[in-house]
Amino acid sequence: MNFRISKLRNIGIAAHIDAGKTTVSERILYFTGVNRKIGETHDGQATMDFMKQEQERGITIASAAITAQWNDHQINLIDTPGHVDFTIEVERSLRVIDGMVAVFCAVGGVEPQSETVWNQADKYRVPRIAFVNKMDRTGADFNEVVNQMNNYLGANALPIQLPIGSENTFQGMIDLVGMKTITFSEKERIVSEIPDELKAPAMQARNFLIEKLADYNDKVAECYLEETDVDEEVLKQAIREATIKLLVTPVLCGAAYKNKGIQLLLDAIVDYLPSPTDKGAVIAHDPDDEEKTIQRQPSLNEPFSALAFKLINDPYVGQQTFIRIFSGKLSSGMSLYNVNKGKNERVGRIFRIKAKEREEINEAGAGEIIALVGMKYTRTGDTLCNENHPVLLESIQVPPAVIEMKVNIEDKKNRDKLGEALAKLTNEDPSFHSHFDEETEETIIAGMGELHLEILVERIRDEFKVPISVGAPSVSFRETITTETESNYKHAKQSGGKGQYAHTVIRFEPNPGKGFEFVDMTKGGVIPKEYMPSIQKGLLAAMAKSPVAGYPVVDVKCVLLDGSFHPVDSSDMAFQLCAAMCFKQGFKKANPVLLEPMMKIEVNTPDDYIGNVTRDINKRRGRIENMRRFRKGSQKLDGFIPLMEMFGYATALRNITSGRANYSMEFYQYAPMPAAKQEEIIKQRIAEEKVNK
Repeated sequence: MNFRISKLRNIGIAAHIDAGKTTVSERILYFTGVNRKIGETHDGQATMDFMKQEQERGITIASAAITAQWNDHQINLIDTPGHVDFTIEVERSLRVIDGMVAVFCAVGGVEPQSETVWNQADKYRVPRIAFVNKMDRTGADFNEVVNQMNNYLGANALPIQLPIGSENTFQGMIDLVGMKTITFSEKERIVSEIPDELKAPAMQARNFLIEKLADYNDKVAECYLEETDVDEEVLKQAIREATIKLLVTPVLCGAAYKNKGIQLLLDAIVDYLPSPTDKGAVIAHDPDDEEKTIQRQPSLNEPFSALAFKLINDPYVGQQTFIRIFSGKLSSGMSLYNVNKGKNERVGRIFRIKAKEREEINEAGAGEIIALVGMKYTRTGDTLCNENHPVLLESIQVPPAVIEMKVNIEDKKNRDKLGEALAKLTNEDPSFHSHFDEETEETIIAGMGELHLEILVERIRDEFKVPISVGAPSVSFRETITTETESNYKHAKQSGGKGQYAHTVIRFEPNPGKGFEFVDMTKGGVIPKEYMPSIQKGLLAAMAKSPVAGYPVVDVKCVLLDGSFHPVDSSDMAFQLCAAMCFKQGFKKANPVLLEPMMKIEVNTPDDYIGNVTRDINKRRGRIENMRRFRKGSQKLDGFIPLMEMFGYATALRNITSGRANYSMEFYQYAPMPAAKQEEIIKQRIAEEKVNK
């Protein structure tokens, strides 16, 4: 293994859609020598956006991984999507990176998805540096973006550069650490002394930088109090330490499309973002006792541990499993233990990935992000480790699917092919689900939004060559109970030979936000312990489709109070059927309600259209939580709207604001539906079922 762990940087690039993430990534690949020419998103030639659907739309859909070299350091770079429909891609990338470059548009500033990504990075405690891109665009305002980062994100933004000019006068920047001017000619950077007319603002900005860092570093504080200059290396070390501890966010600027500022961004990645050794030990759990924690240091001498964070089906090599190695060494032919599945996996081939290109290697070590070929059982979020030293790493949270679509297959002969395609896509993307509805004989797919499902449908047609048609998207409702009730059900059948007997008395209680819970409170062995899993199985089967409107039931606590069994006629199946009927009987008495997905929405609109936007949100059963000044002449509205009212919202918003407003939404939670609306949905559901029968 020819690398030192301290020289590794595992970084993600994340931002709101259209802030220029992929353009920044392409310039990084060019300046690090990975690419000999620069790919662009607008002409479909971007290295990182290699899927057909990405090239057609000019957006990033799947997070792409690539390895590059800069200043004797290895940078593993992950470019993530900005669209909220693909939030799982950001979530799983943040789980395995050590540092992040947050890209902001100098014109758009802190956009809705920027906040979502920032909050995700906070959750995983990922150190960040910020790059204010598009400084050459009309309306670019570096200071305003820094202010927004502090006001909306609590970023403690710390400019380490001062832009020289903006919009069409943007020439370069003053490096406040080295106190030099950097301008650009073609793709070369030109370092020179600071011109006299810029010395005063540069000194003022540097003093602000030193004053901020004095709070976190004793050496800088000493120089600040004694009013002596701070050595460049001391300043760099202070910025690095404060960044890694999440105390500050260094802010750089540039114009990626014009090749301005990228080399300095690469320097900052190496100088200020952490290596795996800086991040220290990963905390894992003992698979046999989840309360017990185990540490794994980022060292080649520790037992092997890694997290699988992404699966891709490659037409040439088959399934690739992307893993982040947290400790130990890996070599081809090794046997690994999958803790989640309880199975051994044999490592076939190991690849270092360069987007759609790949380089085969024989071994890899702690801190690296690589792809494995030959994994049979491993899925997203699984832990791979040494069988003699098992650990369970924290998995990846998958948001619930909120939108459904019916898929019809034109030729029944292709049904198996469709099943294979759906299985592969589900493996790749944990936020995508599919199931076959026996009653309607339709395949239902579910995901995070209209664009998410649209992309997956295209992939089924293009990649897997399955001709399908789709029905209009529909909302994925849930049902729950609102009052406590008790149900007593006896299942007894005798039809010659061995009969069936089971008896349960179950109390059903509302369990908001806690999902399904089963508690056994029986005494004296009235029901033998071996039947408890059967009772749970029966309850879960009944909850998959409620007896009222046929939607899945959530948030119910089932307390088994009493019952009886027969030594001959009782069986697993008898108790499953009994528990299911007991639930159906009790559910109807517990005042069931329909739950609908509520979306958290943020609308950016010019002041002139506030009234139009507010009225439209109210009409859609939405509520506005707060309004805040976004920038001069425009405001941000935060609120919540039911998903079923959001279809076609993009077009409506465009019409009522003359195309000047934009919005972003993400799933928030399931909430009870108004009684009148609930009645309407249930009637519609019953009518549909009659037609299908």
